[in-house]
Amino acid sequence: MDLPNTEAVGAIVALLLARTKRGDGMKPWVRLVVPLCIAVAWVHSPALAQQPAKDPRIGFLWSGVAEAAAVRMNAFLEGVRGALRAQGDHIELVARIADGNQARLPTLAAELVAGKVDVLFAAGPAAVRAARAASPSVPIVALDLETDPIEAGLIAGLSHPGGNLTGVFFDFPDFGAKWLQLLRDAAPKLSRLAVFWDPSTGPMQLKAVEAVAGSMDVHLSVIEVIDVGNIEEAFRTAAKQKVDGLLVLSSPIFGSSPAMIADLALRDRLPAIMLFPEFAQTGGLLAYGPNLIDLFRQSGTMTGKVLAGTAPADLPVERPARFQLIVNLRTARTLGLDIPPSLLIRADQVIE
Repeated sequence: MDLPNTEAVGAIVALLLARTKRGDGMKPWVRLVVPLCIAVAWVHSPALAQQPAKDPRIGFLWSGVAEAAAVRMNAFLEGVRGALRAQGDHIELVARIADGNQARLPTLAAELVAGKVDVLFAAGPAAVRAARAASPSVPIVALDLETDPIEAGLIAGLSHPGGNLTGVFFDFPDFGAKWLQLLRDAAPKLSRLAVFWDPSTGPMQLKAVEAVAGSMDVHLSVIEVIDVGNIEEAFRTAAKQKVDGLLVLSSPIFGSSPAMIADLALRDRLPAIMLFPEFAQTGGLLAYGPNLIDLFRQSGTMTGKVLAGTAPADLPVERPARFQLIVNLRTARTLGLDIPPSLLIRADQVIE
């Protein structure tokens, strides 16, 4: 007797965060499996059943801290799902998180390539370099806010990358000058500025700040920060050098720890500016730049397009579409600063 055809559709999201012990210490890893759509049918005969297609696997490589990974992966997967809305296959996201230790990235990238991912997403300059070194053939989607991709040899051109890598890049050197000018507008007496710089991001941003600081009569104290564990030491160094302001250049190290940096800047009574909106939203004085979570979503959309069949060589590089200026007036009052109306008018968000 024939069985009636029935179909069940469901969606399941599972997040597994674990740490595995190895000889070199604890290694955080995240494995996220997102079934976009599960369709189950009872058919008249087993011979009529189709073999399921291979589920696509995405590698997710990031140098930030594990605690900040989930919100970024969720936004990334929103972008992937949007690009693949016509497909009902599962997507397997296999993540490797360096937890602020960028020296681990080459090993983590090699693990993802060995796991035969279909696309490798890499966030941050060091992660992008590690992904590129791990494989010359696996499609790579990059999110890099600090590198000129053409000058660095990552792509042949913005509209036609021409290799196995494309992505979202934010290589606007003049942004460094804008950060310094905004901070000077908020703190007119600024004369000695600490600049936190992650050398793994390259010199592009730092050179832009150095180029404009002299004309503004601002002395720079450049402090290198190579991982999350160095941030508190960087503040101690800044205090010894008697700086009266802080500019935090863009880096995944800083982007995954904006609240901590905001707390330390407020503790040391430093007017400070940073790229990431969360910095001002959690107590920093100023933030100016793109919304980082939106950029992960944008990168996910590009990754979905690659999974759908567009080669990275033919997928144009994208840039951030929107920039936000956030002013924290509560922090300004704590620091004894009067923010000029001209700056408040330009702000997208003012925190009272």
